[in-house]
Order: sequence, then structure tokens, then C-alpha cells
Amino acid sequence: MTAFQNDIDAVQALKEQNGSSWDAINPEYVARMRAQNRFKTGLQIAQYTADIMRRDMKEYDADSSVYTQSLGVWHGFIGQQKLISIKKHLKSTNKRYLYLSGWMVAALRSEFGPLPDQSMHEKTSVPALIEELYTFLRQADARELDLLFTQLDDARLAGDETAVEFIQSQIDNYETHVVPIIADIDAGFGNPEATYLLAKKMIEAGACAIQIENQVSDEKQCGHQDGKVTVPHEDFIAKINAVRYAFLELGIDNGVIVARTDSLGAGLTQKIAVTQVDGDLGDQYNAFIDVEEISEAELGNGDVVIKRDGKLMRPKRLASNLYQFRADTGVDRVVLDCVTSLKNGADLLWIETEKPHVEQIAEMVDRIREEFPDAKLVYNNSPSFNWTLNFRQQAYDQLVEEGKDVSAYDRDGLMSVEYDETELAQLADEKIRTFQRDGSARAGIFHHLITLPTYHTAALSTDNLAKGYFGDEGMLTYVRDVQRREIREGIATVRHQNMAGSDIGDNHKEYFSGDAALKAGGKDNTMNQFA
Repeated sequence: MTAFQNDIDAVQALKEQNGSSWDAINPEYVARMRAQNRFKTGLQIAQYTADIMRRDMKEYDADSSVYTQSLGVWHGFIGQQKLISIKKHLKSTNKRYLYLSGWMVAALRSEFGPLPDQSMHEKTSVPALIEELYTFLRQADARELDLLFTQLDDARLAGDETAVEFIQSQIDNYETHVVPIIADIDAGFGNPEATYLLAKKMIEAGACAIQIENQVSDEKQCGHQDGKVTVPHEDFIAKINAVRYAFLELGIDNGVIVARTDSLGAGLTQKIAVTQVDGDLGDQYNAFIDVEEISEAELGNGDVVIKRDGKLMRPKRLASNLYQFRADTGVDRVVLDCVTSLKNGADLLWIETEKPHVEQIAEMVDRIREEFPDAKLVYNNSPSFNWTLNFRQQAYDQLVEEGKDVSAYDRDGLMSVEYDETELAQLADEKIRTFQRDGSARAGIFHHLITLPTYHTAALSTDNLAKGYFGDEGMLTYVRDVQRREIREGIATVRHQNMAGSDIGDNHKEYFSGDAALKAGGKDNTMNQFA
């Protein structure tokens, strides 16, 4: 017996217990409403989605071709439409997640208006967006099930038992739009206690996976900009612990922590790490700092010195009071960061790079996997990269290695449209097409995400609409490029009243008021033009 039928039977028993005062209650309507509201709290969602992520991680360990993907979203409606599209075109939400980008929260959700990705936005806007996303995903469930219930009623009315059986099977085996969200907590928005408190809010809103980076909270920069400042490992470990405690306090024992390192592009540190003995973690961190040997007589006011190999060393301090790392130590620092994070409770790694290059990523992961053979990455397929230029340059370099003639190409000018139809451009595009597959097989990338795709698609589509609508084409631009395509491609939003819940409301009115219900979906509803 299905859960749906169990609910009907349970409510029928309750109805009988309560006698005639419950005569108006239809047990099947109650079962429908319960099915449409499967998740009652954010913690239920967090547990459900954590189980999904853990299953997916295990499956990836057995077969690297089954990697996962997500797109960054900044509004509940955008996340909802992504999942509706996935179910429409790919028939299943399996291995597809959502990513909550701190960059987009800062740029699009702050009361201050657009802000740079520097943790200046209100931290409460992060759990608020998680809650909003899941509200819209749950509404997508309610809407799609409502359409199935309407089809079921129509099939029953027509006496079509085959259709009734088929639709009932779809209801019994319904796949929810609710999927895991990997949520960006930046550098923790303060000290470990602040990180713990914010992590709790995020988990209570439904987050099963929290991504945290090893930058200094009050100096945080976007991972693809300059001026990044990292913290000693002990500071970062404290914040990983804070997130784990938040998960455990709330009963999400298998919550996922994504430890991000920005060390590849970060040349600065705010602190000298505490060290007790040669070779400990603090000593390893300090060994990367750029220093100069001095004598005791050369000590100046305010100088900080460290002892290395029995010698006094003065770290090179900038006017900003920050210390700089030695050049060309980024890869070694990344490896140490990742190994240390995995030793101290992280589940997944995120290595922020300056370009999308499979072999560059793989060389670091190979070293990490010497200690942790199952180390897995979340990788940012970032719009901050010029993908066309980067991969055309990679294709150029490959052709050179193969001894091919590249005299027709200017390596520094490969972005030019004149190269679009060339063999080199086709090779580059094929590398882009297979980047995720290749990165997962070669470089241990479990999850591929694009941080800001809907930011860019919204801007592009709005530009196209505004250009035509306010130009000579007027309304034709909207009708031809938006509405007609919605109709012909089966985009649900063409019936925007239905998307907003009007039909669900009509059905509820009928549940509550019977024949006296005043419905919005009658013959004069213009949405009927899109039936």
C-alpha cells in the first residue's frame, strides 16, 4: 500500500472517530494536501538532502563518471525554474543540485544595493535565501501534484481506468523538486562563534552542505580578485569545527562541509601562525612566509621576528600590516590546506584556480590523494574565466606539442571572431564540452557548479528584450522572442497564473466550500488561451 493510500485510510479512520461534525472532510483531499507539503521544516529538508549528497559521494567514489552539477541562483523563482526545466528535459533531478553564491547574495540581495564579494552584505540574507529557495521548490511540488490530481479527477469522470491507474502511479512515485543546496558561508562572517551561529541558521533553513573558505573574514575578497588574505590553519580548523558542531547540535549528523582554499591566488597572510615545535602545522605555514635574515642589532621598533634553522628571520611586512608569502608557493600551500582540512573534519574540497585547466587541478589533487585517496573536489566553473580564450590557448598549445602548423593563429588574440570556424576553435569547444567529464575522471571533481550563470542570463535576455521592445519592433520582440517560444517549447511560465498558485487556490476553495467556491479559473480567465 502506498503512502498516499495510507494517508487516505488514516484520515478516514479519524473522520469516523469524529462523527458527523467531520462530514465535509474528504480524506483523499487531505492526502493530496499532505503529499503537496511533504517537507514541514528546513531540518527535514537538510536531513533528506544530506542523505542524497552522501549517497552521491559514495557512488562517485565507485564511478567517477557519475559526478554532480549545479547552477548558482539568487532568487527562489530562478531555482524553481531550473528544477522544473531539469524534470521536463532530463526526467529526473538525480545528481543535480543548487548552489547559493555569496557573490550573488552580495550583488543582488543586500539592502545596501549591489556590493562586491567582500562579506559586506547582511549575513542573515544567506539563510533567508536558502529558505526562499526551498519555499519555491516546495511550491513546484505542490503545483505539479495539483496538475496530476486534476488529471486524475478528469480520468475518473471519463471512466478511463487505464488513465486512472497510470496517473495514480505517477502520484505514488512522485519525484520532488527539492534537491541539495551547497551554501556559501564566505569566510564565516566573523569569529568561530559567529560562524557557528550563522551555520545553524543556514541548516535550519534547509542547507545540508556548507562551503567555507580560508580567507580572513574582515579582509575577504572574491576568489578571482587580487588582495586575498589567508588565515593560519588552526584558525580555519576552528571554523570547520564550528560548522560541524552546528550540524550535530541540530541532528544532521551527516551534514557536508566543503573546505575551500584560496591559497593558489592569495599572496598575503594577516598572522604569523602559533608554533610549538619544528615541523608542526604552524611552522609549516610560517615556512611559506617571505623573510629576510637579520641580526639582533638590526631589530627595529615594532619588528616581528621568527626563528628558522637557528637564525633570526624578519617576515616582510607591507604597509597594510600584512605579511606576504614567497612567490611560487601557492600550489604547495593549496596541498597543505587541503590535506589539513580533510584531517580535521572537511568532507569535500574546493580549490579556487585562476583558469579552468584539468591538468593543473589534477596535479594538485594527485598530491592530496597520496594521503587521502578518496579526496573529492567541488569546482567552480566560473564566469570569471574567459572560457573561450583559455581553451583556445590550450588548443593552440596542444597543436604546437603535436607539431601542427599554427602560423595562422595569434595566441594572444584567439578571442577574435575570425577564428570561430577554425579547426582550433572547434578543438577548443570540444575541450569545453568535455571539461566536466574530463575533470571528474582525471582531477577528482565530484561536483561542478557555475557560480553566477543566472546573473548573466538575466542580463543577456533583458538586453535583447529592451533592445527590440524600445526600438522599432515594439511588442513583436516580446511576442516572438518570449511568449511564442514559451508556448512552442512548453515553458510552464506562459501560464503565469498557474505558476503563482491560482489553480491550487481554486482547488482548495472547492475543498473548503464545495459548490459555493468562487474560482478564478472560469471561462473568462485569459489563461485558457494557453490551454
